Amino acid sequence: MNEMQIKNLSESGFYLGQPLHAEIEETHISWVLFTKQYAFKIKKPVRLSFLDFSTLSKRKKYCYQELKLNQRFSPIYFDVLPVYKDNDAWQIGDGHGKVVDYAVWMKRLLFSKRMDKLLMQNKVEKRNVVSLAKVISKFHSSAEVISTTFKIGSASKSFNDIRTIIGSTKNHLGTEYAAIIQRSIEWSNLFLKIHAPRMKARIAEGFTRDVHGDLHSGNIFLYKEPVLFDCIEFNDQYRCIDVLNEIAFLCMDLEAYGKGSLAHIFKHAYQQYSHAFQEEEDERIFQYYKCFRANVRAKVHALAALQEHDDEQYQHHVSAWKNYLQLMQRYLK
Repeated sequence: MNEMQIKNLSESGFYLGQPLHAEIEETHISWVLFTKQYAFKIKKPVRLSFLDFSTLSKRKKYCYQELKLNQRFSPIYFDVLPVYKDNDAWQIGDGHGKVVDYAVWMKRLLFSKRMDKLLMQNKVEKRNVVSLAKVISKFHSSAEVISTTFKIGSASKSFNDIRTIIGSTKNHLGTEYAAIIQRSIEWSNLFLKIHAPRMKARIAEGFTRDVHGDLHSGNIFLYKEPVLFDCIEFNDQYRCIDVLNEIAFLCMDLEAYGKGSLAHIFKHAYQQYSHAFQEEEDERIFQYYKCFRANVRAKVHALAALQEHDDEQYQHHVSAWKNYLQLMQRYLK
């Protein structure tokens, strides 16, 4: 589907016999249509370096993959429904005509309960992150153990990809920020050489699991029982990781919001339930993963800033770009 078709579907389409009248939220790889009760996620027909949704059959496959993976830990995922077009009539679910796409059908949750929104309002409390640690550790303990091989070359390549934004960082943020990137690359190369044996040992000990892969505050709703959603379905490599890598993303995210105390509380509670930190060296590996996650977020916002034409949004991305590089500098120390 294209943007105009999504607009037509949202305005005049039906689902399960009811008018859709949906609000649209767009990301770089999907559209989400919100009704009062439900959300319908439709993948964009795009092919990128890390995913391929370019054909109808692939979008169908990854819709079912998304459903299956998220149902491991989230009660809000119901089914995958076909999207029909019959002349100018649109229908999600039971319908007639040609199947033009597929939608992941979910329960709509309150935006006001989304963790990133609550963090910006200073409404996330100790009890919230302790409950969250319990939910995540329970999921991790039941997640499939992945037997793989730790490759320094692959790990270095993932971290050092940030080199691609050194030039734009120098031009937009200044030489001191570009220098942070260069130092981080040198630090990462040395770190991996020193700690590769322990990172390999953690794989043998069963700490690499099929987990969420994108566990940050924007993918968490803080109800009485926290709800996780929207794990990575399109690339197994991003999702089958050390559990320390997974929780490092959330802790880094909390620190990016200036909530270091909450990050500490979460980590302590998670460790009580999971025992993922077995040796002193694991603390340093956890710190490495936080730096890696800040690295990735810095690059995401840099690329977004370079493509942005709206000045307000450009400034938003530049501010985040700086923030994540500053976090990286803290982690290097």
